[in-house]
Amino acid sequence: MLKKGDYIVFATVAAVILLSTLVWFLPKKSGRTVTVREHNKVVYSAPLAVNHTVKLEGNTVVIRNGKAYVKWANCRNQICVHHVPIDEAGDTILCLPHEVSVTVE
Repeated sequence: MLKKGDYIVFATVAAVILLSTLVWFLPKKSGRTVTVREHNKVVYSAPLAVNHTVKLEGNTVVIRNGKAYVKWANCRNQICVHHVPIDEAGDTILCLPHEVSVTVE
C-alpha cells in the first residue's frame, strides 16, 4: 500500500517533469541584429530578418530566413562552415584563422 508520503513524492516528481517539459518548449529569445566582424572591425551589421550575403577575404557569410551561417571558408579545418546556423541572441560563429566572427545580438 502506498502511504501519504509516497503520493507527495510522486506528485512532486510529476510536477518537476511537467515544468521541465513546458520550459523546454517555451519560445527562445530570438536575436534582432547580426554583426559580422573581420580583424575586429565591423564589416556588416543589420537586422537578422534582412537576407544578405557578406563576402570576405576568406569567408562567405549568409544571412537568410532569420538565420546566419558561414557558407564558405578557405581555411583547412572548416569548423565555421560546419557550425549550425545561428539565430538567438548571444550566438556566435568564429573563424579563428581569418579572425572572423558572426554574432547575433
